[in-house]
Amino acid sequence: MVVIRLARGGAKKRPFYHLVVADSRRAATGRFIESVGFYDPKAPAGRESLRVDVERIKHWEGKGAQPSSTVVRLVKQFGKAKKAA
Repeated sequence: MVVIRLARGGAKKRPFYHLVVADSRRAATGRFIESVGFYDPKAPAGRESLRVDVERIKHWEGKGAQPSSTVVRLVKQFGKAKKAA
């Protein structure tokens, strides 16, 4: 099964997450099919903390990919932020 999930990167106590499309059998930080965005929870003020390629996520969901609950929350948050801007 194909899933859309977060892959953690960054230094210790300084997380950075990539939103990736991956095979569910692969390790969480392992090989992935496509990167569709990023999330930086510790981004300083004035710097972009969330970027999501909504078109690619819709494309993969159309092919049967299952987003994680966190990815669903982040996509909603991105949509609200984009409408406010």
